[in-house]
Amino acid sequence: GIHESQSRMWENLVGRSSAFWQFFLPAAQEHFQTALGGASLDDVYFAVNDVQPSLIRVEADEATYNLHIIIRFELEQALIAGDLPVADLPGAWREKYEASLGVVSPTDADGALQDVHWSAALFGYFPTYSLGNLYASQFFEAAAEELGDLHAQFAQGEFQPLREWLARNIHRRGQCVPAAELVQQVTGKPLSHEPLMRHLRGKLEPLYGL
Repeated sequence: GIHESQSRMWENLVGRSSAFWQFFLPAAQEHFQTALGGASLDDVYFAVNDVQPSLIRVEADEATYNLHIIIRFELEQALIAGDLPVADLPGAWREKYEASLGVVSPTDADGALQDVHWSAALFGYFPTYSLGNLYASQFFEAAAEELGDLHAQFAQGEFQPLREWLARNIHRRGQCVPAAELVQQVTGKPLSHEPLMRHLRGKLEPLYGL
């Protein structure tokens, strides 16, 4: 999950931050005038963080994303244990999505066939995305403790301090140590769900007036 933490961090903790769009929106409006010309920073920030149950994992918001992973992991376990015949997978998928997210896929293309992982025999991979979310939030907090206000830096287009921090603390180590040990070394703490929860609450509670 360490590798996924890097993509999840840049996509969510950086790319979905208000500070990122404060810097990037003028350039985006220049190139996409029809779509973004009349949009305010608040409009765009809400749009990229809008919480809506969805059928497609890669289009999911941060709050519901991990439910997509849990569904896949539970189905994988049932398949491998022999408790779920492959022929019954599409129906089981629809049942879980309706129970967890309140949506039902109209076709298998929007359901059990939407990902490439199973056709490539990548069983057991999906949880690395959720692990990535956990690692990303904890690494981000550690980086902010050392580098200061990262969002103030993003608003000025300064992304290099974070990139260099990641290179120094994570990238250069490769797979020299297990993930749990790396997290402990870099952050001084074992992996925890608390940084991710702080990130989600800190973003979504003000956004939705909670």
